[in-house]
Amino acid sequence: MSNTLIQQETSKVHKEVIGANEKYASEFGKKGELALPPARSFTILTCMDARLDPAKYAGLAEGDAHVIRNAGGRASDDAIRSLVISYKLLGTKEFFVIHHSDCGMELFTDPIIRNLLSKSLKTATIDSNGWRNVEESGGSDEAKYIPFLTFDHLEQSVIDDVKRIRNHPLIPKDIPIYGYYYDVKTGKLIEVKEATKIGRAS
Repeated sequence: MSNTLIQQETSKVHKEVIGANEKYASEFGKKGELALPPARSFTILTCMDARLDPAKYAGLAEGDAHVIRNAGGRASDDAIRSLVISYKLLGTKEFFVIHHSDCGMELFTDPIIRNLLSKSLKTATIDSNGWRNVEESGGSDEAKYIPFLTFDHLEQSVIDDVKRIRNHPLIPKDIPIYGYYYDVKTGKLIEVKEATKIGRAS
């Protein structure tokens, strides 16, 4: 099957993405000459939420910094794996942990999502009575092996993640770790001072 035919059978979103990439590539210029290590030598760990654009809220251009994203911007094992590679092999010298207000990770708990997934893999819905499956068939109990890293207090989640990174045996003590959250209503980064204090380099 030709690529043209494959693309004709894909979604509107897929076509928009490919179209945008074609325009971007046509204006790529000298970006292909950027070095592998980030030019500004720092890393951001932040949430995957679509309302957050780290390039805009932190003033980044291509090649400037590493950006690690996951649900909640949590210091998971995989996020720490990326931080270790970032400093050890690519020379970053500072870390920012940036969570955000109105985060979906505050809207459920591990037991809730595990129960939902055990009964159905279809997208769930939420109303005044909480989360529920639209239909219940074809679920899996595999979710019981996943720590979803939900939280119920925004600032405390930043503190917890900075503390975990700071105390990790593979993270050098001379790398400062700053704790912030992004306000989705104003676009401002707000420092969590206790987190930044914990993350202070020594």
